[in-house]
Amino acid sequence: MPLAQAISILQKHCRIIKNVQVLYSEQTPLSHDLILNLTQDGIKLLFDATNQRLKVIEVYDLSKVKLKYCGVHFNSQAIAPTIEQIDQSFGATHPGVYNAAEQLFHLNFRGLSFSFQLDSWNEAPKYEIPHGAMVKRMHIYTGNNLQETRAPVMPLACFLGNIYAECVDVLRDRAGPVGLKLHLLTAGCGPGVMADAKVRSLERSIYFGDSCQDVLGALGSPHKVFYKSEDKMKIHSPSPHKQVPSKCNDYFFNYFTLGVDILFDSTTHLVKKFVLHTNYPGHYNFNIYHRCDFKIPLVIKKEGADSQTEDCILTTYNKWDQIQELLGHPMEKPVVLHRSSSANNTNPFGSTFCFGLQRMIFEV
Repeated sequence: MPLAQAISILQKHCRIIKNVQVLYSEQTPLSHDLILNLTQDGIKLLFDATNQRLKVIEVYDLSKVKLKYCGVHFNSQAIAPTIEQIDQSFGATHPGVYNAAEQLFHLNFRGLSFSFQLDSWNEAPKYEIPHGAMVKRMHIYTGNNLQETRAPVMPLACFLGNIYAECVDVLRDRAGPVGLKLHLLTAGCGPGVMADAKVRSLERSIYFGDSCQDVLGALGSPHKVFYKSEDKMKIHSPSPHKQVPSKCNDYFFNYFTLGVDILFDSTTHLVKKFVLHTNYPGHYNFNIYHRCDFKIPLVIKKEGADSQTEDCILTTYNKWDQIQELLGHPMEKPVVLHRSSSANNTNPFGSTFCFGLQRMIFEV
């Protein structure tokens, strides 16, 4: 399940599920999982930092929830989650593993792990968990090993008629970007035929200068159409005073599940800009778009070599320093971009900087 879909479900049940925390690493967001902490329910939802899909469900306070397996409770106010109860509900499994640092004994099933608190025992057992030991926390995941688990592919039930981008290739020529090639995933099914549905892969290409009808034919209707009220970047053009004010406004097609915006000229109705969203936590627009996993192919000339080149690819996960090493440093100072809502003029995440390089703008 994608992060945005999980947050949407929690928001719809805000009267029941309260006090949800979003936890992430500001310095190294790709090194640590994104976490939704349901503090009143004792549950953490861990999302993969790269693809932002649900990877692990952790129940860290079993006193706040009731749990069933095959329709029978193994944790409730009347039933304590002891080792005897777990054995009775889930049956036999491999011997547990003791973690001396945590003083926890981990009992693993396929896709399920129980951690038992052993701080009241003087010596740790080798294989058997002492009688009466209580479950401290539980993890649900895919595979055989919690440490090696990966976020599974998105299940059919999560498509809900939407189309998603597996990855997006930026098409380039010698002058610069010319368009996008989108590798799309969709569950081609209608109402009542979910059992026969399969995930289908599609490829669609959109170019600068394509008409509004071309884009609709390739990608379908956007989730939203946004009309620009004013062009705040016009002042940075070479001759802003010579630009004749338009009676119409340019408009965006917003494709939230693709992580892509497409800007059309108000007069010609042709594509003039693509916006690819990385959806990093801490950005003002976080969780509005799904992450766009884009790839920008580059041909770099090697230093000290005659006419020798090297192929490189920039991705969603490159840092700004790495991008400058490949594309060079900007000749001009960045444009400072400060976002704020009409109702609230403050932005807790601060400003961002827009750098222009090779007909592309990078927001940092």
